[in-house]
Amino acid sequence: MPKHLPSFLSVMKARLTLMALLLCGWSAHAFEPAVLEKMAHDFLTPALATALPQNAASPLRAEVVMGSLDPRLKLAPCNQVEAHLPKGSSLWGRSRIGLRCVDGPRRWNVYVPVTVKAWGPAWVLKRAVAAGDTLAQEDAEIAEIDWAEQRSSVLAVPGRWVGQLAAFPLTPGLALRENMVRAPQAFAPGAQVRVSGEGGGFSISATGKALTAGMVGETARVKLPGGRVITGVVRDAQTVELAL
Repeated sequence: MPKHLPSFLSVMKARLTLMALLLCGWSAHAFEPAVLEKMAHDFLTPALATALPQNAASPLRAEVVMGSLDPRLKLAPCNQVEAHLPKGSSLWGRSRIGLRCVDGPRRWNVYVPVTVKAWGPAWVLKRAVAAGDTLAQEDAEIAEIDWAEQRSSVLAVPGRWVGQLAAFPLTPGLALRENMVRAPQAFAPGAQVRVSGEGGGFSISATGKALTAGMVGETARVKLPGGRVITGVVRDAQTVELAL
């Protein structure tokens, strides 16, 4: 037998094996864009049940607008495709669903764009409000909006915005959200305030001088009689609370 014949037979055997694998699809499946888009939709539907906020006056109604993959997309065959929510993404507003091959001759990862809308009741301004003006309940009325239109959370109950100040000029038709309001000033720098705190089996109470302006619910710095400077949360026009 010629010396080169075993080598030739080995090469032919390898080629025949490869052809057999290709003919049977490598026991994997080719996924068309339309199939992947349906997989993304099927993943999204149950995931929305836990993704929508629960602080609305009534349950939010989800509306999903599915995007599409490039119809010319050609992907390697795959035994198993896994749908997932990419890191840093959320099912809120414009987002995307990832689809990745986890078992196949060549791994791949593609993304289907989606827009998630969440319709529900919210407080919508009836009139323009200038920056710094105090908001009153008669300034707004209930209307249905898309909560997911913006990232900032909707102020679903009047207690969260009545008495607050407009952070910037607000126009009629705007749904009230967290970034639109700020707390009113409780005291100015230099005011005498009471500092109190409890924890660990003891309590503290003292009078100090405010070094910064105080807004209810936000932090302020206070200088105590001994010269020590502390930071606490403003509770009202006269009180700063320490966390001990």
